[in-house]
Amino acid sequence: MHVSRQYDTQLIESVAVRRRRLREAWLFGSARSRNTLDEGITKLFASAAVAAVVCAGCVGYSFIQDSKSKGPNGPVAPSPSSPATPGESSTPDPTGTPPPSGTPRPATPPRS
Repeated sequence: MHVSRQYDTQLIESVAVRRRRLREAWLFGSARSRNTLDEGITKLFASAAVAAVVCAGCVGYSFIQDSKSKGPNGPVAPSPSSPATPGESSTPDPTGTPPPSGTPRPATPPRS
């Protein structure tokens, strides 16, 4: 039994070496004897790719949620009867009541 475990371990190690050599041959071509690929760099590139995919997913989700909140007709515009800014009236009051104190009254055209 001890010999079979040793053979399995040796086989796994030889497969790992073969895969590493094939990967380096594919990446570096004929200069593979001078260059080796650090496993840390591979993990760095892989984690950067995963982070980019996650960021793109977050941006897409945010865009979809923003589109849903605006509804099918686009953003909601204020009604024309409501003031454009607080304390300022865009149209004269039809009842003739004066505006609150401190608010300038709209200019009225001269009577002829």
